[in-house]
Amino acid sequence: MEVVVYGPLRSATGSKTVEVDPGERTVAGVLEAFCAAYPRAERHLRDDDGELRPSVRVAVDGETAGMDADCPPDAEVKLFPAMRGG
Repeated sequence: MEVVVYGPLRSATGSKTVEVDPGERTVAGVLEAFCAAYPRAERHLRDDDGELRPSVRVAVDGETAGMDADCPPDAEVKLFPAMRGG
């Protein structure tokens, strides 16, 4: 599955677009597969308790999606990490 990343996630992946193979076809499954493939990205997505940071956004086919949302194999998934600064 193709995942498009933004901001500091690019430094963790080395590319704007990456491929992951989630075991579960949900947003949660995609995030698990993504973090397993790119461990340096996890700190931008999850807090110290392992919970998704409140400012992280995931879009599936252009729509903001929750963790239980379906992610078909041909879906366009975009990850917007927590942003810092002011």
